[in-house]
Amino acid sequence: MSTHKIGPDTTVLADCLEVPGVGFIPVNAFVLHAEQPVVVDTGLGLPDRDFLDTLGSVIDPADVRWIWLTHPDRDHTGGLFELLEAAPEARLVTTFLGVGIMSTERPLPMDRVYFLNPGQSLDVGDRTLHAFRPPLFDNPATVGFYDERSRTCFSSDCFGGPMPTANVATAPDVSGVPAEDVTSAQRFWASVDSPWLQLVDPDRFLATVEPLRSMDPETILSTHLPPALGLTGRFVDALAAMPGIAPFVGPDQAALEQMLAGFEPGGPA
Repeated sequence: MSTHKIGPDTTVLADCLEVPGVGFIPVNAFVLHAEQPVVVDTGLGLPDRDFLDTLGSVIDPADVRWIWLTHPDRDHTGGLFELLEAAPEARLVTTFLGVGIMSTERPLPMDRVYFLNPGQSLDVGDRTLHAFRPPLFDNPATVGFYDERSRTCFSSDCFGGPMPTANVATAPDVSGVPAEDVTSAQRFWASVDSPWLQLVDPDRFLATVEPLRSMDPETILSTHLPPALGLTGRFVDALAAMPGIAPFVGPDQAALEQMLAGFEPGGPA
């Protein structure tokens, strides 16, 4: 993992995961340096990652007051329980459904949970965070937020896209990637992460997109894309064209067997 600042208020904890045949999927977590510091998601749970150590290079975990879990998928919860232990004053921001999903793996300390639904807000001392459901999501417990003070939108999985290399996936800014390549990656990711787009009513979907246009964030921070500064108009236009795209269909068993044969002694080089 690596870290980089986005303006004075936010630090990105950048990581990525290689997916053969697809590319490198960014997996970001964030620290919002508010009066009451907020950690947004907690990275991958793979044994070679140490989320808490990386976080400690940015902020003393004991100073964290809020852990905003955008949704309880495993690429967002890797360091969650370790952080709850290291940050005894922190409360976990999630939803009723999010708690239910996480409790199938390990019980949560309910006295430290803070339920927050889309449309509600959270006061973190020097600013108010406005919760909303991003237009694209793969988990019904998903809740992103907008920070008016820094004009930053934390969009969870929405706007994600695989990148060609690990260095690009963990870069501090996606602007180095050609615009058409970013849009193509975002459309592919939407077909994987939100396969229901094939079935969605376009007008009802656009009604979820327009608030983002009105919000007009200066910075978009997605879990699965390098930070995007000044690209909101382009990103929202790309979102508006998403309804109807065909869902991703992965390799079948025959393709898997062919792939595995390539790893066997004497198989294709």
